[in-house]
Amino acid sequence: MFETKPDIAGRTEIETLVNTFYDRIRTDEVLGFIFNEVAQTNWTTHLPKMYAFWETVLFRTGGFTGNPIAAHAKLVSQTPMGRAQFDHWLQLFRSTVDDLFAGERAEHIKSCAADMANVIYARINQVPDPRFDPANVTPEQRARYARYQQPAA
Repeated sequence: MFETKPDIAGRTEIETLVNTFYDRIRTDEVLGFIFNEVAQTNWTTHLPKMYAFWETVLFRTGGFTGNPIAAHAKLVSQTPMGRAQFDHWLQLFRSTVDDLFAGERAEHIKSCAADMANVIYARINQVPDPRFDPANVTPEQRARYARYQQPAA
């Protein structure tokens, strides 16, 4: 018999996700040194910020305050912060969610993480957000946008 994974129900699950994810980050051969040596992350203060961030994203109750773009931008001159690093971060985040949870909120947090990774990557590297590249627009999106552009009857 297979085990059904729970969905993310609240702060407890968010803490489990964040703790598991950053345990993986700390030992990751691509990203670990960025957090541990370049940013010199203070995990005692960082983890509660991340609990609040993701609780705010999912439930609008975490009370997160901060500027993630500025926090990441200051690292650009110290280490590569390119597409490869953000894609790897996102892959680790998605796999951590999938290992622990399943359901609507689990899918939503992965989608939010992808949006966040794209926004931060584009802003700190001063490049266009890849989500808005016309080459990446699906036929369904093109049809929807075309309907918006039609004059009202």
